[in-house]
Amino acid sequence: MPRPQKRPAGAAGPDKKGPTGKRVRTARAGEAAAQRRSSGPADTAASSPQEKSPGNFWLMKSEPESRLEKGVDVKFSIEDLQAEPGQTACWDGVRNYQARNFLRAMKLEEKAFFYHSNCREPGIAGLMKIVKEAYPDHTQFEKSSPHYDPSSRDDDPKWSMVDVQFVRMMRRFIPLAELKTHHQAHKATGGPLRNMALFTRQRLSVQPLTPEEFDFILSLEEQEPS
Repeated sequence: MPRPQKRPAGAAGPDKKGPTGKRVRTARAGEAAAQRRSSGPADTAASSPQEKSPGNFWLMKSEPESRLEKGVDVKFSIEDLQAEPGQTACWDGVRNYQARNFLRAMKLEEKAFFYHSNCREPGIAGLMKIVKEAYPDHTQFEKSSPHYDPSSRDDDPKWSMVDVQFVRMMRRFIPLAELKTHHQAHKATGGPLRNMALFTRQRLSVQPLTPEEFDFILSLEEQEPS
């Protein structure tokens, strides 16, 4: 496959297997540029509490604070996504097979929470949507990338990525501590967050959400912090 031109940036949270799963945003020559230009700006208006998605819901982790990995700053926050051309970026650098399979299961227009991880206050910062389904992650072939994988082949790439687009900021930041409080309570009462992957599969950087989990988290926007 042709090698893209690179530029520094982003990172996703760590995965359990393989390398850390941190993302490095890189611009794909030609195709990605055209994709971003054609996408246009996302609708940043506040949405109704019941945000519709054509299929599944997701939570995707990224590190919002600067940290060097092999000389590359892997910082990538929701503000960085919002500032991208077309408010769109590729979600690369995932190096865990289960997280990769979740990327491959994503469909166009599905919604995902943008989760700030490995930072002073982790939590859910905003919403984004899938605007390009899974395709080969070019960083696996780049020797200068922190996510280079010499065992991956051009004719049979191991790793995939998707393109995401900013939808809106959360009306208020939903911190991990608040989600944890609800998770503990729901384990006893059978509430929506009782089996949330954020707590049962903590180290996965890409996680599925049930519609009940997604709707409950959105409902927290209208509540005072617990």
